[in-house]
Amino acid sequence: MRKIRVILYGVGAVGSLIAKFLQEKEGVEIVGAVDIAKNKVTKDLGEVLGIEKKLGFRISPDADKLLSKVKADIAIHTTSSYLEETYPQITSLIKHGVKVVSTCEELSYPYYTKPQLARKLDLLAKKHKVTVLGTGINPGFLMDTLVIALTAPCQKIEKIEAIRIMNAASRRLPFQKKIGAGLTVEDFRRRIESKQITGHVGLEQSTAMIADALAWKLDRIVAEPVEPVIAKKAVESNDIKVKAGQVAGLRQKAKGLIKNEAVITLDFQAYIGAEEEYDAITIKGVPNINQKIQPCIHGDLGTIAMVVNAIPKVMQAPHGLVTMKDLPVPSATLEDMRRYVLF
Repeated sequence: MRKIRVILYGVGAVGSLIAKFLQEKEGVEIVGAVDIAKNKVTKDLGEVLGIEKKLGFRISPDADKLLSKVKADIAIHTTSSYLEETYPQITSLIKHGVKVVSTCEELSYPYYTKPQLARKLDLLAKKHKVTVLGTGINPGFLMDTLVIALTAPCQKIEKIEAIRIMNAASRRLPFQKKIGAGLTVEDFRRRIESKQITGHVGLEQSTAMIADALAWKLDRIVAEPVEPVIAKKAVESNDIKVKAGQVAGLRQKAKGLIKNEAVITLDFQAYIGAEEEYDAITIKGVPNINQKIQPCIHGDLGTIAMVVNAIPKVMQAPHGLVTMKDLPVPSATLEDMRRYVLF
């Protein structure tokens, strides 16, 4: 039985980590890679990944040119958080008959924030008989798919709250910069306003996915302004030192409202020096459910696993744009990946 053939679209920090993990898996092979970074283009993928062996192909800056030469089953897409930016990239993959697993946060549930693009992607994917999925650790699992699964034993549900608190000191430097660690409060607010700092993307999508799974018709979803978490004392990571009074990170909330009452609340906090890390879900209903994972699941490791573990499920899924709530229960793929796929 042949191996599952994978294209990498994006070989940045996350894409590279996924590529290295795929090297450890049985039954899957990377057959090509796309990236536009000048320090990566035309180099062997193995060289860019910093592994000991060459993989026998060079990174291409032109996806259409590569896909016209290389036959792939599925693409791992890791370029941007925003659907308007990734839409042309994903459509090019679809038109070449390649299935897609993307880390684009807005793609995790685009029907609420980008309904027109979502419908276009769905129709195009069905036309070309492929499947498209946006996933990761969050959005994709912790504050949506896991929440949905935990509602299964409930007879009634009144409210849902999910909280993720993480110590950003254990994350990559780009993430620490993304949350504004080390800035003054004034500079933080200025950069948020100018969108130099975006914070976390995906809370609205996760809220909409939960509501859809429960058939709740929300009056609206409110994404509250991003707020700085200010250090009460000096804290530091390996890369950034934060003085007392400076920004250690950020906090964001999204709420799903019915009759002006929050029935879904998602609370995301990431800052250097968090003394307690956890992922917690509280469901008020019959019965009440209280779940807590401590420490919180590592973001990078979790995202890598979610993407790779989704490959066989996307290979088997119906054609079109799907979300995590549409797929079978997520699970690890510990064996040869061909064992999970019917060719």
